[in-house]
Amino acid sequence: MVPPAGEPAGDSSLVFRAGPLLCALHLDEVIETMRPLATHPLAGTPTFVTGICIMRGIPTLVIDVARLLGGAEAEVSRFVAVRTERGPVAFATGDIHGVRSVRTGTAGRHEALLGDAPARLIAAVGTIDAVPVLLLQSMRLVPDEVWAAAAALAVPA
Repeated sequence: MVPPAGEPAGDSSLVFRAGPLLCALHLDEVIETMRPLATHPLAGTPTFVTGICIMRGIPTLVIDVARLLGGAEAEVSRFVAVRTERGPVAFATGDIHGVRSVRTGTAGRHEALLGDAPARLIAAVGTIDAVPVLLLQSMRLVPDEVWAAAAALAVPA
């Protein structure tokens, strides 16, 4: 698909559903997608942290993307394993829509478009075929206190 004249081509991103929202992550942040794994609750964490799973032998935080973005718990059909500065995180998402080009123009980071969503969650608001898509910043999504709670659980007593 060629963008209209004067508009930049979008970056290739993995596009997925998070409740009623369409979201995307840059491909360089994505490790893999998979069926949801068994998740164990993690006390003392925000409601968007559904727990911890064992992914490829590594204790991994599980983040419900719909809740993270301020919505209610949504149906989870896939996990998207993403790279962060402290290790992998599993994003609990809805259906995967594939790798798509997400266009973000100069207004893509406009604060009025983002409403109450913290800047650390959303890099830009883009479009695919005139449908809004939230381009997420996975490396900044997990607060320090959540990593500390996960580390405490992962250390054998």
